[in-house]
Amino acid sequence: MHDLLYTMQSHEKYPLLRSLLRAIGLSSEAIDDIVERINDFLSDKHDDKQSVAQQVYPYFVRDDFLSRAEMSFYLILKNAVSEWALVCPKVSLGDLFYAKSQDNSLHRTLTNKIDRKHVDFLLCDPKTVRPILGIELDDKSHQRSDRQARDEFVQEVFAAANLPLARIPVHQAYATAQLNALLRQQAGLSDPVSQSKIEPVEPVVTTPCCPKCGTEMVLRTAKTGANAGGRFWGCPDYPRCRSIVNYEPSSAIVNP
Repeated sequence: MHDLLYTMQSHEKYPLLRSLLRAIGLSSEAIDDIVERINDFLSDKHDDKQSVAQQVYPYFVRDDFLSRAEMSFYLILKNAVSEWALVCPKVSLGDLFYAKSQDNSLHRTLTNKIDRKHVDFLLCDPKTVRPILGIELDDKSHQRSDRQARDEFVQEVFAAANLPLARIPVHQAYATAQLNALLRQQAGLSDPVSQSKIEPVEPVVTTPCCPKCGTEMVLRTAKTGANAGGRFWGCPDYPRCRSIVNYEPSSAIVNP
């Protein structure tokens, strides 16, 4: 009976609490965070009455920490900047930045606006681990209006903190040397390169890297099957690695 009363009271309070928080101008993200913290606090008090053996921790490792496109780019990126930067994937803006305000309410609001957002990749100085460049990998989802509003906010946060942010469009393959030169330019470590962004190149012999293990792939010809006679990129570590990439020289980026 006590458990039922506890649950009913919690659910009755949340709509009123949310209304009050909206009335003082807090964002939906800030409200969700406050409600979650209160709920965690109440849950902890309630759980203290249970034995340790009865507590349940239903947590699991995510199998999609990096998407396929992010993993492929990460392997290329790590090789491209290995001499001058460490690569950290999915870094929370709350760990990267902080808000400075004498107004406690405003400070909490500003903090909540960045707590639940992350940057796809962060390049850091290998000696000091000081952040030097953020990287956003843009796929088709960034064309949505809600995503564009989020991207604009993140861009402004980086600009306000004087930390550069590079936006890289998703491609099937990337030119390691070209990517390295572009990122060094964006990080302010070299003179501007002739290209201001990564773009597809004219048809040439390309060498993409394996999306799974990062090694340069080998151009092969299919001997059997529906694609017999067709060319494709295969991992040199076959059969341990069976990754393949379509042979599309007109849409790939050269990997010298």
